[in-house]
Amino acid sequence: MDTSLDPAKLLADELAGKYPDERGRFGPFGGRYVPETLFAAFEKLEAGMKEHLHRADFQAELTRELSSWVGRPTALTHAAKLSKAWGADVWLKREDLAHTGAHKINNALGQAMLAKRLGATRIVAETGAGQHGVASAAACARIGLPCTVYMGAVDMERQAPNVGRMKLLGATVVPVTNGDQTLRAAIDEAFRDWVSNPGDTFYIIGSAVGPHPYPYLVRELQTVIGKEARAQMLAQSGSLPDAVISCVGGGSNAIGMFHPFLADQSVEIIGIEAGGKGKGLGQNAATLAYGRPGVLQGAYSLLLQDEDGQIQETDSVSAGLDYPGVGPEHSLLLWAGRVRYEAATDDDSLAALTECCRAEGILPAIESAHAFAGAKRWAKLNPGKKVLIGLSGRGDKDMPTLQRTVLAEAKQP
Repeated sequence: MDTSLDPAKLLADELAGKYPDERGRFGPFGGRYVPETLFAAFEKLEAGMKEHLHRADFQAELTRELSSWVGRPTALTHAAKLSKAWGADVWLKREDLAHTGAHKINNALGQAMLAKRLGATRIVAETGAGQHGVASAAACARIGLPCTVYMGAVDMERQAPNVGRMKLLGATVVPVTNGDQTLRAAIDEAFRDWVSNPGDTFYIIGSAVGPHPYPYLVRELQTVIGKEARAQMLAQSGSLPDAVISCVGGGSNAIGMFHPFLADQSVEIIGIEAGGKGKGLGQNAATLAYGRPGVLQGAYSLLLQDEDGQIQETDSVSAGLDYPGVGPEHSLLLWAGRVRYEAATDDDSLAALTECCRAEGILPAIESAHAFAGAKRWAKLNPGKKVLIGLSGRGDKDMPTLQRTVLAEAKQP
């Protein structure tokens, strides 16, 4: 990578809306590294996206569905007890209240609607924690397209309730037993399916990762989170927050929350990755904290890799954050110095989840609990200031994991 690139210019270009550029790059990151057999499919997707995504009739239909079916705008909740306990003014953007229980539905619905306009007759998707799979299954049922979801065998065990939900919504769930049997392997299998059926199949990718134009497309569909949150903060609290904090795996929830705040220089923006069990390679999924540049699944971004460039397996209590790469726009924002990325360990995140449950009567997803852990740390250093947390999803799906961890520990004498 060209390390001579000026961070200030990168940020200025980002704020000016120059990214992605004509090559699909966010500064040095992003791009399209795909087999020749897939190039035509990506060209078709990019052309269709440019034709439909910002058309008034498409946006009107999407807005109507987001309102009447998804339940937007989602609430902004003041967390009074957490505020008292942490010494800061804590606000929650409630994507857990969106239909199917997480932010994933914003993207899945938008892509499914786009797929139908492009003439697709079949949808494939992948999922880690299961929320994108559930969202894709629901969106496909809503618009009337068959859906096949690839899911790692390890994740299927960790997220059994969501596997059942996908099947009830009419999707075919295909277990992936290759590789690490988690999200990375599931994405590989979804791409293989699309390579084999590029003519009639649309691949709904679940995060702001992958080859261009997916990182841009997903960002555009998820910025509804940050746009709503910014307006709600001004209306309900009277000012912008001093800090915005979201969890980061692939990064769709975070980029959706962060993007509308990027130009607000008074707002500190912090992404919290999965710190797992520690800082060692293979012990976490904190790509931006510990990764190096490389190519994974069609895009140039920061990756967890060894000295030989081999992608490393990750470790996190959260299936949704357990990914060795990250969306290229996050890599740009790190490089440009606009967003700070930190890690929260499994233990700290599960403790924050428990605290949120008991203080606010809200069970957050384990992914979201990482943001709570980071926000608690920030609050202790910034007493009296105002922090907005992206509550990306609800934790019902995590009950099998919570039974083995938090609840099992609670039974011990």
